[in-house]
Formats: sequence, C-alpha cells, structure tokens
Amino acid sequence: LVPIWAKCARRAKSPSAVKNGSRAMSARGDAACMDKIPTCRPLLFRFRGREKTREGLRSEPALRKITFKENQTIAVAGKGGVGKTTTCGMIIDYLCAKKRGPVLVVDADANSNLNEVLGVEVETSLGQIREEMAQAELKGTIPKGMTKADYAEMKFGDALIEDDDFDMLVMGRTQGKGCYCYVNGVLQSQLGKYLPNYSYVVMDNEAGLEHIARGTLPHVDTMLLISDCSRRGVQAVARIAEMIDEMGLNPGQMGLIINRAPDGKLDDGVRAEIEKHGLKLFGVLPHDEAVYRCDCDGNPSAKLPDSDPMKVALRGIMQSIGL
Repeated sequence: LVPIWAKCARRAKSPSAVKNGSRAMSARGDAACMDKIPTCRPLLFRFRGREKTREGLRSEPALRKITFKENQTIAVAGKGGVGKTTTCGMIIDYLCAKKRGPVLVVDADANSNLNEVLGVEVETSLGQIREEMAQAELKGTIPKGMTKADYAEMKFGDALIEDDDFDMLVMGRTQGKGCYCYVNGVLQSQLGKYLPNYSYVVMDNEAGLEHIARGTLPHVDTMLLISDCSRRGVQAVARIAEMIDEMGLNPGQMGLIINRAPDGKLDDGVRAEIEKHGLKLFGVLPHDEAVYRCDCDGNPSAKLPDSDPMKVALRGIMQSIGL
C-alpha cells in the first residue's frame, strides 16, 4: 500500500506536476504533503479517524482544507440510450482541461459505465460497500471498537477513485433486496467534507434522479437535460424537468442539450416539441462517427482530440452558459 502523500511526492517530480502547480497532488486534495515539495499545498488527511502529520499520527484531528469560493455543481440527467453518459464524460474532460481546480465526479446511475467513457478502472462501488457492510453486520466481522459509522467511513474511502485530473465515486447498484438509505446518508456526510476541496462537482444521474431527490448534493447550480434528436426523447426530458420542479430542486440554471443531430442541425418538428414543453435549449450536438467507433472498440470517447466535432460543439455550449 503506497501512502497518498508518497503518490503526491511522485507526482510533484513529473513535468506535468510542475506545470500544473498545486494540482500535482491528488484531485481530492487530502494528502499530507511535505513542506519541501513546493508544488503541493500542505494538507492533512484522515486515516481511520486519525491525523497524519510530519510528527506521526494524532487521535484528535484538526482538519485543514483547501476551499474554493466558487464551487460549481453540475447535474446531468436524461433517459437511457441518448448519449447522456458520453456527453457527461466530455463535460468532465472540458472542465479538467480548463485547469481551474479539481473536479469530483459522481456516477449516480445504477447502470454505471461513466468510468469506461473516462478511461478509468473501478475497483469497488458504494453499492458493493453496502453489501459488504450488510455481510459484516450479519457475521459480526466489524472490527471491535469501531462503530458502524466509522466502518462505513473507512470503506467509503476505498471507493474514491483518484485520477490525475479528477476524483470519482461510483454509486453502482445493490445485489438482491435492500436500499441505499444508509449508504446514501454516509455519502451525503462524506460529500459535505469533500465538496469544499473541489471547484467542480459533476453528477451523472439516472432518469429518476434518486440521489438528487434524497438531497445528496446540497445544491445544483446547473442541471443539464440530455436528449437525442427525437420527439420522444424531448418528451422524456420534459417529464424529468417536471419532476425537478415538483421536488423543488431549484437549480441555478436548467436547459436542454440535443445530442446526435444529423449535421448538428435541429429538425423543425423537434424544435416545435421543445417549445411546446417550454424547455430552454442550451445547444445541439452533432452525430459523431468517432464517438460511435469508440463505443464499438471499447475506447474512452472523452479522450478524443479537442478538434472532434462533438467536443467542439459542446465546448461552445459550456462557454455560452458560463462554464
């Protein structure tokens, strides 16, 4: 097991780390960096409820955090099969390329595959942790002297995927009967600690918006509704928009992105359907053959070159809405 601060030190020696300044550390920013590494900010990290310092471990933590004044929370929603996750992956790539601070990615879709779009491996998910916790309670294997909450927090840390440009949490799904109530409560608690350390938080949701409805995120600044270029797709996101209003989520801004439009042009009939439901159109993304090839070959579409037509169009949309 390599300590997080050791990984941070290795990153600080790389050319990209020197170039990126404080981003040489983990995107989560919970590493304990030595003062002699100029590219890393001195931070403390929690290890089973204790504090890592240059002198050793203390049992009474006094956490210091990097905080970002403008924390932007972006939620992406839409029915399955419209390219929602592909679009979400390219949004994350766009935010990382801006280099305006670390990005936290939350894959809240039960059919989790955002990691494949981003090109990262997932070793465990919160759904799997729920099952492990249930088995540990049943078999009495929770370590002595550790409460259920402490055990859950320790396991939760295992689920955080650390990439050079972003960190990622995967909700996954449970096996058999059971719900996310307790795990969602732990997630909400942990996100409360993590969120100040990120300048952007991006959540890929399933159509039911279960985790947003549970109040997992304290607020949503931008709600992006993704649809393909069909009337039925627009009708589906219109129902999601109604659900958002009924739940009183009140995002700072909410709008529709049409995906897979032939030649990037919107059909008049689809435009009429959008106007009928009173949806705000943020923009249109073209059908992209390169994205299709990535899906067929199992390659991460988020890593397509910046000149890719879909990326160019999405970049324009993000800039037009202030992101």
